[in-house]
Amino acid sequence: MRKFLTALIVIPLGLILVTFAVANRHDVTVSFDPFLANDPALSRTMPLFLLLILVAALGVIAGGCAAWFGQRRWRRAARRHEADARAARVELAGLQARAAAAKPESQRLPVPSGMGLYGPAGRDKQRATL
Repeated sequence: MRKFLTALIVIPLGLILVTFAVANRHDVTVSFDPFLANDPALSRTMPLFLLLILVAALGVIAGGCAAWFGQRRWRRAARRHEADARAARVELAGLQARAAAAKPESQRLPVPSGMGLYGPAGRDKQRATL
């Protein structure tokens, strides 16, 4: 289904792009010299469709970079929370090990191998995960 939806989007976009390229084949001169309009030092001649596609691609790249830089606060917070969770898991494992070592043998419940407290693999009678 995903391949079908991708083809449903990509094929019409490709046809539109090819039609646009054929309709706008003529060359244009792009100048980056605002002072000498008659004889620009920094100029490039290219087909119009190529110019428009390059400008659109640069816009997509600039927008992606802006979004990425704008989300750095959230990525930093996610890294910090992940480190806190990892430290809490290590601390919990240490506390559980200490509590298990401090509990006398007579208070420990025998658990059959492969069976958790709530049955096989921690599920109740209706096979719901606990």
